[in-house]
Amino acid sequence: MDNDKLSGYASKGFFVGALVLFVVAVVGWVMTMAGAQLGIGYRPGRLVEFAAMFLVPVIAVLLRQIREELRKQRKP
Repeated sequence: MDNDKLSGYASKGFFVGALVLFVVAVVGWVMTMAGAQLGIGYRPGRLVEFAAMFLVPVIAVLLRQIREELRKQRKP
């Protein structure tokens, strides 16, 4: 399997994971404001931190792809 495809799939997986964690954090925050608890063991702010950690590899892959495209454009 091509390295670009593999990193693309991994990037998509991390992005989906970050999105799910962020949605759970927002739902937990709304439930906390309503007086209920989500019961997952983490506060919504901590879940947002985990979501941000999941986005770091996504940003790294995107920056690598941008760098490779710029190198392709510079070559005559």
